[in-house]
Amino acid sequence: MVPTGGIGQRYATQVGALWVGLARTLSELEQYAADPLDIEEADADVLRKLQYRLHCASEDVFALAPPAGVERLHIELGEALTAARDSTADVVEALDEDGADAALPCIYEWRGALFGVRLARLHFAAPPEPVDEPQRSRRDLGAPLKALVLVLAGAGAFTGGAVVGFWPLWAAGMLAVCGSFLVYKP
Repeated sequence: MVPTGGIGQRYATQVGALWVGLARTLSELEQYAADPLDIEEADADVLRKLQYRLHCASEDVFALAPPAGVERLHIELGEALTAARDSTADVVEALDEDGADAALPCIYEWRGALFGVRLARLHFAAPPEPVDEPQRSRRDLGAPLKALVLVLAGAGAFTGGAVVGFWPLWAAGMLAVCGSFLVYKP
């Protein structure tokens, strides 16, 4: 799930406990959100309780201290839980104020926010991707240096040809600058 050992192991245990408590809440919310036409049968009080569970889970996430390497995933999880909580609140508010017809436009955003929580969990389950720094050596500088020389010579030839009015020199300068794009492609 996350790096093991020391702080990472404790963090993995805490996140695992969070998911155990959150799995049922997400399942219940997804059942309500699965069919937009069934939103009429949704009980606003039950949705409020589920919204509160999302709120508690997001607070629990922000109370954890992630180990190095999973900070981005940790923030993504907290933001996904907050978005799901807010979308659930929008649906509950629409149900309370104007009924199921008013809640229908909120359903798809709500489903997307709930999916965002599941997606954040999947990102947590995947091993972190190693960041490879490109290794540059002296021989890798050959193409950029050739392109630089072509650009400088081409600019000089273009300017000189334009000043003296000698179009073949001017054209050769343009070709040299264009050739630099062929010599070096980053």
